Amino acid sequence: MAFKVKDNITWVGKIDWELRRFHGEEFHTQRGSSYNSYLVRDEKTVLIDTVWAPFAKEFVASLKREIDLKQIDYIVALHGEVDHSGALTELMREIPGTPIYCTANAVKSIKGQYHQDWDFRTVKTGDKLSLGAKELVFIEAPMLHWPDTMFGYLTGDAVLFSNDAFGQHYASEKMFNDLVDQAELYQEALKYYANILTPFSKLVDRKIKEVVGLNLPVAMIAPSHGIIWRDNPLQIVETYAKWAADYQEDQITIIYDTMWNGTRRMAEAIAQGIREADAKVTVKLYNSARADKTGIIGEVFKSKAIVVGSPTVNKGVLSSVAGIMEEIKGLGFKNKKAAAFGAYGWSGEAIKLIGEELQKGGFTLVNDGLREFWYPGEEEIANCVRFGREFVGQV
Repeated sequence: MAFKVKDNITWVGKIDWELRRFHGEEFHTQRGSSYNSYLVRDEKTVLIDTVWAPFAKEFVASLKREIDLKQIDYIVALHGEVDHSGALTELMREIPGTPIYCTANAVKSIKGQYHQDWDFRTVKTGDKLSLGAKELVFIEAPMLHWPDTMFGYLTGDAVLFSNDAFGQHYASEKMFNDLVDQAELYQEALKYYANILTPFSKLVDRKIKEVVGLNLPVAMIAPSHGIIWRDNPLQIVETYAKWAADYQEDQITIIYDTMWNGTRRMAEAIAQGIREADAKVTVKLYNSARADKTGIIGEVFKSKAIVVGSPTVNKGVLSSVAGIMEEIKGLGFKNKKAAAFGAYGWSGEAIKLIGEELQKGGFTLVNDGLREFWYPGEEEIANCVRFGREFVGQV
């Protein structure tokens, strides 16, 4: 499959309808994804990025149907991660002398992964690759989301090839933003930002200001995953600017796991108390052992506060809670409040441990948490409701 993005730009990537796990098992992709590769033709022809290695042979075969590979003058690797560079080995067997333009950090990552000494041409911000009537201008974007990442801006067409920025894990037969369901598109864009780019929000903010400050016209933003932004493309840039500013909505998310339903009953009673105290606040409950953890992290990103619960098991917490807390901690959320809760039968350390992990993750604890003994009865449930009511006032 290939299609025209513009008269001189052809999408030659791969739509991965079946993808459900990405970055190992870390990112859940219920709507699949795509690996976007672009062929830009002028007096010279450049291929921007490739696809993930499992699709390398299919990619090269499809590319051959679109163009004689020997007519590709340059390859640009905006980012060395395997989902974008995975077909390089297969491609370079066919056109081994073709120069690859990338950042110095990308040379390190590509060599480190494929152990090939191809003809690398290192570029930095402001460098230009002449294609004839138009130029590809390079803009380094380190840590969005790898040290080697860069953007490419095509003059004349005013297309920003943004690699992982502004993308989504979203498979669709309609690859433009004005043709897809807007709610789905923004759900996936937010999950993508929350799970991948949150730790780099300050860098996102700085890079957006830098790019906007160049006063370049932008007619289209072509990321390397998901949908291409052609209708008011700067809408996603403006949204990223909001997301990068310690984003939150009037939402409280409750995350828990439970062994014999005691902690579940506590979670539901806390949610009841929150609703009684503030009918306008959005409250969402997720069992971390059963819910999509990528979606949970997206909800944490949106929340002004979270409440995390687990029973105490072997002086610790249930593994699903430990796992999602580790991910949350690594994302470095800012300006969010939190509390811990849980049922216990013997020693009851879980609440303290969860609180410590929340603090390590940058959350402000508003209280000492809530522990209830064994299976909560009416009195304990009333305590949980009261805890929820009080929590609203503390956040």
